[in-house]
Amino acid sequence: MADFLHFRDDAPHDEPAVTLDAFLGQSNAGAVRIESGEDVRSLLPHLSRIRLIEISFPTFRDGRGYSTARILREAGYGGELRAEGDVLVDQIPFMRRCGFDSFAPAAEVDEAVLGRALDRYDHVYQPAADARTPVWKLRHG
Repeated sequence: MADFLHFRDDAPHDEPAVTLDAFLGQSNAGAVRIESGEDVRSLLPHLSRIRLIEISFPTFRDGRGYSTARILREAGYGGELRAEGDVLVDQIPFMRRCGFDSFAPAAEVDEAVLGRALDRYDHVYQPAADARTPVWKLRHG
């Protein structure tokens, strides 16, 4: 399994992730769960005190979680970002590019299949939340 991927089913220190509304209504939570369609921008002023943000994927066809992850990483969030729910193995490389570093898929993931998915593409074409250098930059320095 790739070193940067962590498959987890627990929150840090066994702390449950609270809903966005519950988080905004209290001051001591360190883990937040974002449901599909919620506006994550309300969390931006609080990012420094959050250790885990779990983003729900109720169905693999719902791509709003990708945008949520990108918003958080571009805002400087450096904590654990977990994709939870209907996460398919072929989506994980793209989720990783958006900034996810932890996964809690509803279905078991075959490590061999995941390895092939992660190794499928040698190059990327655009910058993203991960550290991969786009192929055009490699060519033109």
